[in-house]
Amino acid sequence: MSHHIVEVKDLKFHYPDQTPALRGVSFQIRHGESVAIVGANGAGKSTLLLHLNGYLTPTDGQVRIGDYQLTPETVREVRRTVGMVFQDPDDQLFMSTVFDDVAFGPLNLGFTPEDVTARVEKALATVGVSHLKNRPPHRLSTGQKRRVAIASVLSMSPDILVMDEPSAGLDPRARTQLIELLKSFEHTKIIATHDLDMVVDLCERTIVMHDGLVSADGPTMEIFSDDKLLAASCLEKPLRMQGCPICRCKG
Repeated sequence: MSHHIVEVKDLKFHYPDQTPALRGVSFQIRHGESVAIVGANGAGKSTLLLHLNGYLTPTDGQVRIGDYQLTPETVREVRRTVGMVFQDPDDQLFMSTVFDDVAFGPLNLGFTPEDVTARVEKALATVGVSHLKNRPPHRLSTGQKRRVAIASVLSMSPDILVMDEPSAGLDPRARTQLIELLKSFEHTKIIATHDLDMVVDLCERTIVMHDGLVSADGPTMEIFSDDKLLAASCLEKPLRMQGCPICRCKG
């Protein structure tokens, strides 16, 4: 696989009513990087993520994953490499049991029943929910659903994890557990989120999007220390960098 495992070149996308969502996005992400995609609502974060494994087709521009330019002919191979975790796990979990949801991807990739079972058990153990394998997904907590959604992606052994708002709806304990889980993954991680404190914990690099364009791309702490950039992008510093609201000292 090529050195630049993810490459986006001048990516543009218009909705059917011709409203522009992406207006020429370009970047490269190397193998093993953990990269955050941040920006205000409507900046284009989720739309960008949906292009990375072919859920959306560009109006113009290119997406390359490893050695493959993403096209209708290569999308199946690309989806073996890029695992997508959606913002709402209910969009991803639709089978009658947790086991069946996590098995769905490997079965559709043509693995044998024995291989599928092994992959499911490994993925569930990795995210710590083996005990839930016979439970209906709709009876799980939000945090449990999030872990199962991640397991459903890991069962396909992707090289890249793409996650849209992975901490949304989680209580503080579940959020902390998720962050520790994601820290343990050696995959390339691309995370779109409003949770900037999680970005500090997980991502050494941050790409800022504003109005369908990349407005900045650099080391996370440099990005979050640039007050003018954050203000122009309708963002605020992570809470841990804002200091005490009473004495204004920084923690």
